[in-house]
Amino acid sequence: MKRTDRIARYEKMLEKAALAARQMEEALDAYEGIQKDLRALEKYYTSDTWKKDYAADEKGLLPADLRRGVLSQDGIDHLLGRFAAIRRRMEAKPDET
Repeated sequence: MKRTDRIARYEKMLEKAALAARQMEEALDAYEGIQKDLRALEKYYTSDTWKKDYAADEKGLLPADLRRGVLSQDGIDHLLGRFAAIRRRMEAKPDET
């Protein structure tokens, strides 16, 4: 392999890795920033308040234009499960992924 080809090849690797590092840093910042909200969601989902809100929705007592994905049977549970899987993945040793 010619020297210039080798240098160009490794330069592309460097650029690709630098982009991945920036994206990972941004993703980690977002992940860390959402932890308080996740704890609040879990607390709400396991509370009597959620059950009452769910029942009110089932009875048609909420405005039709109110977004209420948070009241879906599985919405919060699936999201919390996804974040648990992300945590496990982040804690895994590199050779375990």
